[in-house]
Amino acid sequence: MRLSKLGHSPLTISALGLGCMGMSEFYTSESEAESVATIHRALDLGVNFLDTADVYGRGDNEELVGRAIKGQRDQVVLATKFGQVRDEEGRFTGVNGRPEYVRKACEASLRRLQVETIDLYYQHRVDRSVPIEETVGAMSRLVEVGKIRHLGLSEAAPATLRRAHGTYPISALQTEYSLWSRDPEEQILPVCAELGITFVAYSPLGRGFLTGRFKRYEDLAPDDWRRNHPRFQGENFEKNLELVRRVEQIAAKKSWKPSQLALAWVLAQSEAIVPIPGTTNRAHLEENLAAMELPLTLHDLAQLNEAAPQGAAAGDRYAEAAMKAVNG
Repeated sequence: MRLSKLGHSPLTISALGLGCMGMSEFYTSESEAESVATIHRALDLGVNFLDTADVYGRGDNEELVGRAIKGQRDQVVLATKFGQVRDEEGRFTGVNGRPEYVRKACEASLRRLQVETIDLYYQHRVDRSVPIEETVGAMSRLVEVGKIRHLGLSEAAPATLRRAHGTYPISALQTEYSLWSRDPEEQILPVCAELGITFVAYSPLGRGFLTGRFKRYEDLAPDDWRRNHPRFQGENFEKNLELVRRVEQIAAKKSWKPSQLALAWVLAQSEAIVPIPGTTNRAHLEENLAAMELPLTLHDLAQLNEAAPQGAAAGDRYAEAAMKAVNG
């Protein structure tokens, strides 16, 4: 397993992590038993970087991950997040970055994960009503008392990232990045490189679209959250399908799966970029890991840049309300 240094920390993480969100919510999931088996298989294959959040399944995902890593805690670099708030019906009600909430959320995550310390603790979305210095200051105090080891932010704007890093070293920034979400290339990636911050790419397979699995809107299960995603709807779906077909054509020439080509592309951008594809079964996990051994030539990269240039995807990354919370 290739390893990558985690930002401003002594930790090394697998160059490909595992996003656990879909094991509990949003997408049509496999059984919990298969999800746990997938985590165990990932650990067996050298994946040590697991990603969850308190908001996934309203805590259920943290509990699942906690059960899965019991007895193997020393093999895991455990990342979770706080800040997005949901009501009892599961509706998203806002973002909370107030210092008193930071500690409360951390204590709750520790209980659900059944661990004493969180290796990487992210603010999931920036609370624009609270100075980032106050939120990060509260996070740093959790480091002092041993509740967490290192700090991260998710979907933070470059200026916010600089201010946060000036308050306490930020080890990772997590933002969506893939062949159909290349926005970070303009400002975010250069700032991360300048400050020595690891960039964690979530949804590196375009929420599954870049796998080539979806040919029609009806291929999405009735309860699949992606049915409400702008890029999976109407004309956007058809336009994005054309993008996927171009990726599939390049992959077919190399006898690769489009998902593997998409992951290989992310991995080829920088050793400081760590993708965390999510999956709920062992077969897809092993397909994803195989992408680490697939070399891309300069010609391949040029073809992909032409097939999926910046701004090629149709539709926003989230619905309108959720878009207001990104790039904070």
